[in-house]
Amino acid sequence: MSTKNYFDNTEVAFKLKSDSELERAYFLFKMISKEPLVKVGTTMTKFALNLNLPVEGLIRSTVFDHFCGGVNEKDCMPTVDKLYDAGVYSVLDFSVEGKEEEAQFDATAEKVVELTHFAQNKKSMPFSVFKPTGFGKFEIFQKKTEKKPLSQAEEQQWQQIVRRFDSVSKAAYDCNISLLIDSEQSWMQDAADFLCEEMMAKYNREKAVVFNTLQCYRWDRLDYLKKEHEKAKAGGYKLGYKIVRGAYLEKENERALEKGYPTPICGSKKETDDNFDEVMRYIMSNLDDISLFVGTHNEMSTYLAMELMDEMKIDKEDCRMWFGQLYGMSDHITFNLGEMGYKVGKYIPFGPVKDVMPYLIRRAEENTSVAGQTSRELSLLKKERQRRKM
Repeated sequence: MSTKNYFDNTEVAFKLKSDSELERAYFLFKMISKEPLVKVGTTMTKFALNLNLPVEGLIRSTVFDHFCGGVNEKDCMPTVDKLYDAGVYSVLDFSVEGKEEEAQFDATAEKVVELTHFAQNKKSMPFSVFKPTGFGKFEIFQKKTEKKPLSQAEEQQWQQIVRRFDSVSKAAYDCNISLLIDSEQSWMQDAADFLCEEMMAKYNREKAVVFNTLQCYRWDRLDYLKKEHEKAKAGGYKLGYKIVRGAYLEKENERALEKGYPTPICGSKKETDDNFDEVMRYIMSNLDDISLFVGTHNEMSTYLAMELMDEMKIDKEDCRMWFGQLYGMSDHITFNLGEMGYKVGKYIPFGPVKDVMPYLIRRAEENTSVAGQTSRELSLLKKERQRRKM
């Protein structure tokens, strides 16, 4: 299957983009392809926002509008509707990062519950999503992961994190919406995994409602998955996993070096790719027990998943098997999958411009470090520009 060019159809890939949006995308990816520019741009943006300089309009009309759905969920709805008409589902992601106050964590959890209820009657929105550190301080997750004792105040904060995880999982269960929980750095992840495991055991009795995320650049994730599978079979509940390659590569390797422990990250890009495909194959072989959301911008892994679906006679309409990409990226994969009838969703970040900037900056930095990703985007945008001029 990988010899076929399913993802080369740019007319399908960019059918929702006007000519001016196509030009903006081309301009943005040209900028992102130059690493020094990204470094300077992100530094200047942080500086301007911290000083409250009037740059929000510029950010909004360029990078924000390309990678985000809007400042609130209502803003996102025209995009959600257009995507649904094109056979693509939406995952609205309230992408506010870096908060530190208990009231802010409560507000984020309430927002996710609200979004889950909002999605309940919308066929176009079968998922809710959140990031663990949106619900509590990184340090608390880290201390729990490192099995360090918590102070009385910290223990109370941990109990609040547990409560937030539970309230959002219960809302997803009540609304019949799937809940995707993101993964973060390895030195806080055990605590987040523990909470995801608890939620799965509680709410995934009949089917996967709660999904944890496996970052497959970590070489230990296949063993972790197999162990969790045994536990779930013994406990009589289902598992749900979103699989991704991973988003904190440099930080992970730097910290391992600095602290003198073996890096949890695979030794090469090829090892990561192989690990991702192996994890995917394992889950697809056990779909009766484990539901899968394949979060990837990698064409070869997507082809492999399609191939395995054929081999294993997994129907394109099977609700236990999903694909997903980020809004503003890899439209050639998303829209062509949608056109072929696969279950595919776009992660659509939204939130106030200033609050979403940490997410956007991370996205730009990641793009510069993924060899080939940006040049592939550029070549497809170029191809579509030429097609439209003919």
